[in-house]
Amino acid sequence: MFCMNLFEFTLLALSSLFVIIDPIAVVPTFLAMTPNDSAKQRMRMARIASLTAAGVLVAFALAGPWIFKLLGIGIPAFQMAGSIVLLIVALDMLKAKRSEVKETQAETDAGAAKDDIAITPLAVPMLAGPGAISTAILLHGRAVDFAQQASLIVCILVVCASTYFVLGLSTRGAKWLNPIAMKLIERLMGLLLAAIAMQFLVNALTELKIVPA
Repeated sequence: MFCMNLFEFTLLALSSLFVIIDPIAVVPTFLAMTPNDSAKQRMRMARIASLTAAGVLVAFALAGPWIFKLLGIGIPAFQMAGSIVLLIVALDMLKAKRSEVKETQAETDAGAAKDDIAITPLAVPMLAGPGAISTAILLHGRAVDFAQQASLIVCILVVCASTYFVLGLSTRGAKWLNPIAMKLIERLMGLLLAAIAMQFLVNALTELKIVPA
């Protein structure tokens, strides 16, 4: 399997996590679920959601190897399954629509009826959903030493902090968001995520010696 240096791994982790969490695409749903909340209340929800998402992703990234060992699942098998999940999300992003892998319409509607959406559905599953969790576990599996494992944790924290920043900007109305620009960014990020998903699949097939290294 091709081994990346620390810089390459960090770049992969940052881009993968930011693309799959996709905080810019979360903004319209976040605002739609909090129509009667003040900017201060929205900021509090964004802060709690970002912290919760970071905790969930770090926990799954660190616990992933033990979960696999307990269930008898090999890393290549999870890489293949994870690549399929990411590809489904990527295809929806290429269509400029929010994937149901991240949250269903029923979860969004339920969130709109709640007084506080910070933990659910905002943190889980909108930010730390199956796709993001799979990405965190897959990246941990790619880490070859402690430095890369530590880098992954830092990347998760940085991306979640960026998510808080993006949601914080939106608390006063998100007038800075241009619908056409958002769709363009969504499609570009979808294309990048599709490439990442395919790379995870290639890595799995290489480890299984189905394709040459």
